[in-house]
Amino acid sequence: MRFFATAAKGTEPALRDELRELRLPGVRADRGGVHFEGDLPHAARACLWSRIAVRVLLEIASFDAPHERALYDGARGVDWREWVTPRTTVAVRASCRASRLAHSQFVAQKTKDAIVDAIRDGAGARPSVDRDDPDVAVAVRLARDAATLYLDMSGASLHERGWRAHAVSAPLRETLAAAILRLSGWNREDALVDPMCGSGTLAIEAAAWSRNVAPGLSRARFGFERWASHDDDMRRRMREMRERARTLVSPAGAEVIASDTDSAAVQATRENARAAGVEVEVRQGDACHVESPGPRATLVTNPPYGERIEATAGLYEGFARALRRARFGRVAILAGTPAIARAMGRPADRFWVLYNGPIECRLLVYAHSAESA
Repeated sequence: MRFFATAAKGTEPALRDELRELRLPGVRADRGGVHFEGDLPHAARACLWSRIAVRVLLEIASFDAPHERALYDGARGVDWREWVTPRTTVAVRASCRASRLAHSQFVAQKTKDAIVDAIRDGAGARPSVDRDDPDVAVAVRLARDAATLYLDMSGASLHERGWRAHAVSAPLRETLAAAILRLSGWNREDALVDPMCGSGTLAIEAAAWSRNVAPGLSRARFGFERWASHDDDMRRRMREMRERARTLVSPAGAEVIASDTDSAAVQATRENARAAGVEVEVRQGDACHVESPGPRATLVTNPPYGERIEATAGLYEGFARALRRARFGRVAILAGTPAIARAMGRPADRFWVLYNGPIECRLLVYAHSAESA
């Protein structure tokens, strides 16, 4: 079987490395995600263990679709009975690029018509559509008049870890935070500090990663566990996979420190960490006075920028001065404005272009923060 794990733009290399660590076959990065191969248990492992993937898709068909009839016939020609019955609900989403069929909503509608017509002809009844919580979610990608059909194995987006009870403005998605942590070079053993923690996403993801908590462990079930083909053997495998994941959780992890000047952010981080079941030392404090807990500690943070930079003149310069005094072993900053890089006063040792939603950012990584660098 062929699968495609989707990822936020710019995080594909981090996801590629993660899936290779999970020992998945045929891993290959592409625009928008990473391809891999294997069987359903391989993909189930990706759903359970990937911190960076947004969705895991199973490819089920591909065909030319230069016009409406070809799209309908191609989708109807798939044997949907393995996954869909009149009792299951379905939903279809689509994306279009460089194709004559350019309206994604129309493509989704025609594909949905083909699916329900095929089930009706075979079973005498049509499945219902549930756009909010379908049993079977289908994705259509139309590129250069070629259609590829996928089944979404994830169900809800994999960034939904289940612990975010409270959020402040402009929170990072958990999957992006996980990619930032991996790209930062943090070793998951030495202390990690986030002095502008917001609702605590980076700190909580770091604490969970350091303890080897599978990010999908809190989910009652994934999307593929609602398919008609989900049989007793696969249920047994999933029970064993979850039980194994629980045994792999370390009782203690790295020291993780989160702080923010905003008392609401501090409270949100405390409550979110408690909901996630991880230990994070949460403080109220100014990033311009950040201190390193040790020479090997890593600082990873997402400073405010754009609409979030109101009334924070001088923040970047003050933060950069504090870093030079604090002497962290490694620093990673998600910079949503060039002003952050200018304030640092020296080029980053490495950088990646990432997207925080629609905002193009640079993840700036410095090998150390010493004054002499």
